[in-house]
Amino acid sequence: MEQQLTELRALAARAGNRKTETGIPRVAMVQGQVPEHELAACYDPMVNLILQGSKSMTVGDQTLHYDPATYFVMSVDLPAVGAVHPSTLGTPYLAVSLTLAPQVIATLLTDLPSPAAQAPMAGFSVAAVTPELLDAWVRMLRLMDRPDDIPALAPAYEREILYRVLQGPHAALLRDIATPSTALARINLAIRWIRQHFAEPLRVEALAAIAAMSPSAFHRHFKSATALSPVQFQKRIRLLQARLLLVSGGVKASDVAFDVGYESATQFSREYARFFGAPPAKDAARIFRHLQNLGSAEMAA
Repeated sequence: MEQQLTELRALAARAGNRKTETGIPRVAMVQGQVPEHELAACYDPMVNLILQGSKSMTVGDQTLHYDPATYFVMSVDLPAVGAVHPSTLGTPYLAVSLTLAPQVIATLLTDLPSPAAQAPMAGFSVAAVTPELLDAWVRMLRLMDRPDDIPALAPAYEREILYRVLQGPHAALLRDIATPSTALARINLAIRWIRQHFAEPLRVEALAAIAAMSPSAFHRHFKSATALSPVQFQKRIRLLQARLLLVSGGVKASDVAFDVGYESATQFSREYARFFGAPPAKDAARIFRHLQNLGSAEMAA
């Protein structure tokens, strides 16, 4: 597998220190020390392959660690806080990702046998990569040098990547998001509602109705999938959105608090500091300094 990893690292080394599009639909890559505030985000469902260095992600009270030659799957939108680290040799963090499209997975499932019933699982997990999965990723990223081949070949390579994931421990995650009748798929409907209406009051009974579940079953499945209660999930979305507004500049913390749905600026400041480790204004100032330093370093290079 080392030869495949070496080629993938060379291809992904073209990325910048933020999500970098490849020109291939739904495929992106990243390299280096990603700014901290960009790693605190609501992540879309994806398959993410770590090529070099390591990454940690905290969802709720769970922290997962990803090392080279591992990949993780997120099957629902998740608010998470992440950190990336260079390798032990000092080489920069490298990763590639494929955003999951339920319709693509669904068409693939029609060609596969039905699986045995499985117990509900979390909406995120990590596993060791296989040579077959790496091989599919190599052919996918090679398309960056052959853009005329992308329309014809990228869909086939995407199906192969998904097929290899379906052969591993993450199979149930992919199947669930592409099967509308599953609990995870119905929880995803409620998650999407929260993301779109995060500033509005949240009623668990209404969300349970969206997911076609009883309130008790909804709460149980939601916590299982996201490691958060619906109320906690909404708070994380509000705080992440608030940080984006603050970093954009020219907005007072008290105004941001009300914009994202808080009725008390004091409560907002307290919960913001608990989540991000500093009050809103101080956190935004720290991010501005970091971005200025990063820009100076890039200009010097």
